[in-house]
Amino acid sequence: MSKLSLLSIVTLAFVACSCSKKEPEENLNILPADYKDEILATMANSLEDPTNIRAAYISDPVLRPAGKEERYVVCVRSDSRNANKQYTGTKDRIALFYAGHLNQVVEATKEQYGNAAYKPFPELEKLCQARKCV
Repeated sequence: MSKLSLLSIVTLAFVACSCSKKEPEENLNILPADYKDEILATMANSLEDPTNIRAAYISDPVLRPAGKEERYVVCVRSDSRNANKQYTGTKDRIALFYAGHLNQVVEATKEQYGNAAYKPFPELEKLCQARKCV
């Protein structure tokens, strides 16, 4: 009887240890605090010619569906130049944030930017004004 009791106690101890509490999930939807600076740095490095951008606008961060989850997104509209220094026309891009930081900037579809409340983004227009970014 004592062996059975000891076995039961050991089994219960193992079960209790294996039922550890789950770690709380990290909040991946943190409002991006420095979203403008992160977008400026990315645009300076990703545009063919980040000089003399015109007609720049930006939206405030909002939670939107991104796949099966929600993420903070920011819409950016601007007219930038290609490598031949020719303006390419206004393009809308969407910046996706993960855990409060910029994850990627991609061209947006009309469904993604259609309801965006744009406001002027003079910081983007002044980005690398009349010179190549380093």
